[in-house]
Amino acid sequence: MDIRKQMEDIYRNMSLDKIPWNRPDPPQILIDAVESGKIGPCKTVDLGCGAGSHSIWLAKKDFEVTGIDISTEAIKIAKKQAEAAGVDCRFMVCDLLGDMSELNETFDFALDWELLHHIFPDDRPRYVKNVHNILKPGGTYFSLGFSENDPSFGGKGKFRETPIKTVLYFSSEGELRELFAPHFKILEMNTIEIPGKHGAHMAVASWLKRR
Repeated sequence: MDIRKQMEDIYRNMSLDKIPWNRPDPPQILIDAVESGKIGPCKTVDLGCGAGSHSIWLAKKDFEVTGIDISTEAIKIAKKQAEAAGVDCRFMVCDLLGDMSELNETFDFALDWELLHHIFPDDRPRYVKNVHNILKPGGTYFSLGFSENDPSFGGKGKFRETPIKTVLYFSSEGELRELFAPHFKILEMNTIEIPGKHGAHMAVASWLKRR
C-alpha cells in the first residue's frame, strides 16, 4: 500500500467534513491536559497533522507548533487554515518513517492523535525511534491509537479496512507498552472512549516521557 498516494488522494478529492479523522474541534483529553497545566505552552510537533486543526488550536494557546504530514495536499490545506485563523504555525511535508532530516531540530512535546493506527507493526519501532529522536531529553509524547477492543469496522482482527479503504491496525495495551518501553517511560496508559464522526471509538491513550 502506498500510504502517501492514498493520503494525497483523500485530501485532494474529499471535503474535510467527509474525512473521518478531520474534526475542527480539539479532543477533550487534549483540552483537559492544556487547561489543567499537564502540558503547557512549549515547542511542539503535531505528528500527522492533516489539515492542521490541532496545531492551530495549540498555537492559539501559545504553543510554538510545527505540524508535519506525509501528504502535500494536507499541508497545503493546513497552511491555508492557519492563515485564515490568523495564527502562526509552521507546516511541512515529512515522512515519519524516513530519516526525518527535514526537521533538523528537537521539541518539548510530540502529539500523535490517531496517527499510530495508520502505522503497521513492522514500521512501528522505526516510527517510535524517530519520535524519540526529535524530542528533547525528558520531552513529553502523547499517543492515541485505536484499541483492539474497539467494535468499529467489523470489530474483529488487528487489521481492518475502513469505508474509505484505509487499513488500520488495532492495538492492545500490552503490545504498546512493549513498543514504547525501549525509548520512553510510560507515565499513563488507559483505554478510553473517544468521539468519532460516525460513532464512538475505543482507543489507547498514552502519556510518555523520553528517556
